[in-house]
Amino acid sequence: MTAEAGHGHGHGHGVSAEADRKLLSGALALIVGFMAAEVVVGIAAGSLALITDAAHMLTDAIAIVLALIAIRLAARPPAGGFTYGLKRVEILSAQANGITLLLLAVYFVYEAIARMIDPPEVKGALVLITGVVGIVVNLLATWMISKANRSSLNVEGAYQHILNDLFAFIATAIAGLVVLVTGFARADAIAALIVAALMLKAGVSLVRDSGRIFLEAAPVNLDPQALGAELCAVEGVVEVHDLHVWEITSGEPAASAHILVAEGLDCHQIRIEIEALLADRHQLTHSTLQVDHATGDEVDAHCSDAHGTVHRSVTAAGRESDPAIPNH
Repeated sequence: MTAEAGHGHGHGHGVSAEADRKLLSGALALIVGFMAAEVVVGIAAGSLALITDAAHMLTDAIAIVLALIAIRLAARPPAGGFTYGLKRVEILSAQANGITLLLLAVYFVYEAIARMIDPPEVKGALVLITGVVGIVVNLLATWMISKANRSSLNVEGAYQHILNDLFAFIATAIAGLVVLVTGFARADAIAALIVAALMLKAGVSLVRDSGRIFLEAAPVNLDPQALGAELCAVEGVVEVHDLHVWEITSGEPAASAHILVAEGLDCHQIRIEIEALLADRHQLTHSTLQVDHATGDEVDAHCSDAHGTVHRSVTAAGRESDPAIPNH
């Protein structure tokens, strides 16, 4: 019996972590400066839409700060018990961003409904002017973060915050114009509801995607069952089990599997073929494979409790009574 393990790695990104930090820091400076001004104007104008936008911008700022911290921590090399380093700090950041968006959305829905019932006086001109300036500021911030590495769920979380704020300011500016021209004060509350809906959408997406990574789920574009069948179709492969596909952090998928090949074949060569298949067809450049011959008590002992679905080649499935092929 021959056992071999193979590893392939490829985690490069088109944008460096240093470039990400500079882009995020620039966006942070824009947002914090405008947010402070917006709070003052929102109170003066009596506008829930502006105050909602300001609160959203606060979450933007927090999201970017968390992203900056996460980028620095994730860059640290593996040490001690953290064999992957601190790469998943990025996912913690993304999940915190998502939960914050959801909580704020619920609060602003409540406030907006209250204002729909009993609308206060709103100064439409101030809302309109601030909304237009907010659109410009958020366009700049969105452009800056769009240049960063958005394959990182951490950076994507910050980007979604800013992008939603841009849409929110568009709604706020429209509400200000409506209030100014028609005197319809409820337009402000309607704009706040639109902002809250955008926050809910972004929050659900971030919590869902980060949760999948924490639960070691396969990447959304990869079906482990189909992958197992594909590996079994490789010439010489008898069985594939203990197949696991997950993401270490966003944009870094990994795979591991125990593969049994027919007696007399070259385990090493088959492993190389499978690694090439994983990398070329599925971008799984980080793989750990154990390849054994499909015979022997040691294999039987190892496979007595396979973790997950067992995949067999068509040939093997037709002759499972063969003592050379373990049956699970």
